[in-house]
Amino acid sequence: MTRASILNDRHRELGSTLDGDTWNDMPIPWRYRRDPQDEVVAVRTAAGLYDISGLNIVKVSGADAAAVIDKMAPIDVHRLQPGTARLAAAVDERGAVSDDLMVICDGPNQYRLSHGSGNTQRQLAALSKGRDVKWEQDFDVHMLSLQGPRAAAILEPHIGTELACLPYFAHRETTLFGRKIVVSRGGYSGEEGFEIACAAADAVALWDAILEAGKPQGLIPCAWDSLELARIEAGLLFFPFDMPEGDTTPWEVNLGWAIDTDKTGDYVGKAALLNARGRERFFQAGVTVRHVRAVEGGSKIFVDGKEVGVVTSATFSRYLMQSLALVHLHPGYKALGTKVEIRDSNGAHTGTVTKTPFYDPQRLRTQVKAA
Repeated sequence: MTRASILNDRHRELGSTLDGDTWNDMPIPWRYRRDPQDEVVAVRTAAGLYDISGLNIVKVSGADAAAVIDKMAPIDVHRLQPGTARLAAAVDERGAVSDDLMVICDGPNQYRLSHGSGNTQRQLAALSKGRDVKWEQDFDVHMLSLQGPRAAAILEPHIGTELACLPYFAHRETTLFGRKIVVSRGGYSGEEGFEIACAAADAVALWDAILEAGKPQGLIPCAWDSLELARIEAGLLFFPFDMPEGDTTPWEVNLGWAIDTDKTGDYVGKAALLNARGRERFFQAGVTVRHVRAVEGGSKIFVDGKEVGVVTSATFSRYLMQSLALVHLHPGYKALGTKVEIRDSNGAHTGTVTKTPFYDPQRLRTQVKAA
């Protein structure tokens, strides 16, 4: 089933052809007329507005809702309080990463699952059989993401809640420009930001109103090529592109924080997942490359002629003035400062294993500021 954002006319007006690869069966505005590098500068210094409606949003309700999700996620779902959410390192029966999954608690027996292109809905269907639970994908909801240091200042005069009191990954039902929304603090850029869930009928009006309100503060609309660039700068992973092996475990890509190892209940892949801990074949790392452009994804990495890893995602960041690569490296070669060679179709390029995120290594930008 092909999906379409109600904002597609706006994307076309901004120069997107919407004829590239789809994501979750939705055409994505990969690029506008503006250079994506300029959009990243706006996100880093002012604000950028993205349409991220390609996310899959699934509503789950019923007396067994928490229990069913708990059987699917390696976090203790019962600990979630209304208005909070957590990322979960969802796995399959092999203990391998199977999706990008966020579990959102809206109230007692009321949840939403935000997920990417993995098997979340297949698992949900199997686990729901015979249980008092109802679930369905919300095809009406549209998601806007306002990212950048001016995001809160742009929204505050027009939103019906106090953003300074909204913790990271928390959400509130409120109004924005008089229209019902759910606002959450978070994003995919490495900056302070907010995601706004709204009905399709309100999405165009909200898109236009946010851009108009933020224009004096430097807000611009941004396309997905710049979001890809920003998330690599921020060291954020994208399933399945940063898990190319097909059986990557969360331990191998630094997702242990999205697992509750003390969780007592059973869940999909639990035994395999816990057994894989300490048996990592490689580790997620970052490499800065001496090159004037991005190296190619899938490029092999060598040390002294020995193959030791692979590039999973890469970009050239004009904001940081560096060629950056997210990589998987064999355990003996992941130490900071290790010199490597990356070989792609343009030749061999030297690089250095570097702390990630490349941008804002201490992740100070996303911390909630004191009121």
